[in-house]
Amino acid sequence: MENKKAQGMSITTIILIVLGLVVLVVLILGFTTGWSNMKDWVVPSNNVQAIVDKCNIACATGSTYDYCTTLRELKVEGGVKVTKDCWDLANLEAYNAYGIELCPAITCDGKSSD
Repeated sequence: MENKKAQGMSITTIILIVLGLVVLVVLILGFTTGWSNMKDWVVPSNNVQAIVDKCNIACATGSTYDYCTTLRELKVEGGVKVTKDCWDLANLEAYNAYGIELCPAITCDGKSSD
């Protein structure tokens, strides 16, 4: 008898099968749950918590430049976009609802909370 070896699947074939299954799952989820829900997984409709975290890190590390001058684009539900630095977001009353805390360790030159 002859020793017959089974032909193995190539790595490329296995990768293509896995990618095909991923695409199939995304299509099924998109059509069953709605494409707008899928969009929120990829691009969140708001980034308030991310901006709060960045401002807290700038305060904790004493990074005056990041806290006082780096502009942050705050995206809120409903498509509202606010572009301000952390100092403005923390000190101006119009932005108190976003929960960005004051940073007493950093003094921004030329800015006052009046």
